[in-house]
Amino acid sequence: MITVDEFLKAFPSFRSGPGALIQKLTTAGQLQLIPAQTRIFSKGDTCKAIAFVLSGEIRVFKIGEKGREITLYEVGPGETCILNAACILSNTTYPANALATSDVSGLLVSSSDFRAIVKEYVEMRDFVFTLLSRRLAAVMELVEEVAFGRMDQRLMDYLVEKSENGLIETTHQKIANDLGTSREVVSRLLKDFERKERVSLSRNSIILLNV
Repeated sequence: MITVDEFLKAFPSFRSGPGALIQKLTTAGQLQLIPAQTRIFSKGDTCKAIAFVLSGEIRVFKIGEKGREITLYEVGPGETCILNAACILSNTTYPANALATSDVSGLLVSSSDFRAIVKEYVEMRDFVFTLLSRRLAAVMELVEEVAFGRMDQRLMDYLVEKSENGLIETTHQKIANDLGTSREVVSRLLKDFERKERVSLSRNSIILLNV
């Protein structure tokens, strides 16, 4: 069982909410540990519970007919999956796929308890609507990038965003999945960046040079 302090450390947005809400969440929820690379949801699954993420990260993505993937968004500490919430509240199946990209610790609340808490507490409704607004804006930006953005610029923006001190440790396939393109396209563009001395490539790592 998780304590109230542990929950509020990960979800500070609930600090101003009523104590009864936090108590109900921590009492109703079960602490769940999800190993990295665990498939949490597949398209068409029924949502029997919702996870309030305490640590780790979950990737939510779609898979095209030819097997290509595109990341819709990532769920980190202090968040929950808005598609998961929408499925529970609308009694529909999960429309995407969700994968733990690292070891995840979460407070798992059953769908019936979640619906009751949303109905009873305006603070929970505000949390869900705020998260929905942020995710919708992010997905709209993704649609705009895919539809109108040049892939080379999208790739460079991605590298800058994901890098730490000019270094990003990842695979070409992971980048392709996140950007909704093929590994071959990513590899070709990275080679072009390397020829232009904008990056240095090595196995599973990329160093940004003249960005």
